[in-house]
Amino acid sequence: AITDIKITLAAGRAHQKHTEGGDFRQATYRAVRQGLMQAESVLLEPYYEFRLEIPQAMVGRAMTDIEKMHGAFETPETEGEMSVLTGTAPVACMQDYQKEVIAYTKGTGRLFCDLKGYELCHNADEVIAATGYDPDGDTDNPSGSVFCSHGAGYYVPWNQVKDHMHLESVLMDSSRETDEKEDTLAQRRAYIEEETIDTEEIDRILEQTYYANQHNKSKWKKKKIQRKAEDYRSSAVKSSVTRDMSKKYLLVDGYNIIYAWKDLKELADENIDAARGKLMDLLCNYQGIKRMELIVVFDAYRVKGHDTEVLDYHNIHIVYTKEAETADQYIEKFAHEHGRKYDVTVATSDGLEQIIIRGQGCRLLSAREFKKDIEEASRQLREEYMENQVTSKNYLMDVISKEELDKLSDNNN
Repeated sequence: AITDIKITLAAGRAHQKHTEGGDFRQATYRAVRQGLMQAESVLLEPYYEFRLEIPQAMVGRAMTDIEKMHGAFETPETEGEMSVLTGTAPVACMQDYQKEVIAYTKGTGRLFCDLKGYELCHNADEVIAATGYDPDGDTDNPSGSVFCSHGAGYYVPWNQVKDHMHLESVLMDSSRETDEKEDTLAQRRAYIEEETIDTEEIDRILEQTYYANQHNKSKWKKKKIQRKAEDYRSSAVKSSVTRDMSKKYLLVDGYNIIYAWKDLKELADENIDAARGKLMDLLCNYQGIKRMELIVVFDAYRVKGHDTEVLDYHNIHIVYTKEAETADQYIEKFAHEHGRKYDVTVATSDGLEQIIIRGQGCRLLSAREFKKDIEEASRQLREEYMENQVTSKNYLMDVISKEELDKLSDNNN
């Protein structure tokens, strides 16, 4: 698996006659593969963070062993008659070292290991050679591309693709000046940071793509497509009228919102669990104000063997998706099943997901709009609370009987 990478579709071109459904999907697979063939990829492996406690007389043996295991350590510290070594080492080399420590220290030494994370593999060339993998021979994940000429497709090896490309590469040229690179990267970051599009733009895309792969050029067929597009619009209106508006759902793409809100993103960089908990608490307050079925969906698709997990957290529902199912897929499936039956709103800033959700007749909230709505709802709640505090004050003299009041007056006199 590849890690810590974001893939952006930057450009594409279709042909009125030769482009068919699925071509862009296949082209994207091959473009990713092309990039991996050109990139200088590195192999990572898991590393331990260890603490080794041994008698002082055996510290030399321990340091030698750690060096042989391609590990690194700090200067030994002394605690009584024991020496303490702390450092890191590859899991593959250190996982059986506990037995050796017990043997050569006669049971007095102790080794504690915690998984630190992933670092560069200490013997990458050896591991890669042992796999015997040939990228050019991988038929399931081909490294080359397929181009079209005169209506016929032909195969082009990955190292010859640049000579056949119909579009100019959007990759940075190493010969450009540094300031030009920085300007371009800044523009690209600004484009990527805000991916939301409004509902009118989404509707326009849906109408333009409706039967777009039908290459009809005669006038009567164009009119037929136009009528079908009008049917699409009218059916969307009818479905919104007949749906049960009393049942309201709000689906929140959890990690999308976390990384779209600045305060949660900064917290997530330190502790993702804390960011997730803070978002859930905010949504509990929001649900208490709005009174709808609120479902927040988190990705768990990388957890091997994980089934869809649905939990109740106070007054909201938490969903962790099953293995190989992203939050986007879960939300799209929910929208397809319930979008035209009930009042369904989805909070996300994923542009592609917005188009799909809108096509199912659901309402949309971008991350920015959702944050404003939550802040406004919280402000109204505070104002109502303060108003109730002022109007609900009780005074003793307002509720005491006349007889008791006369007794109090006599006693005071």
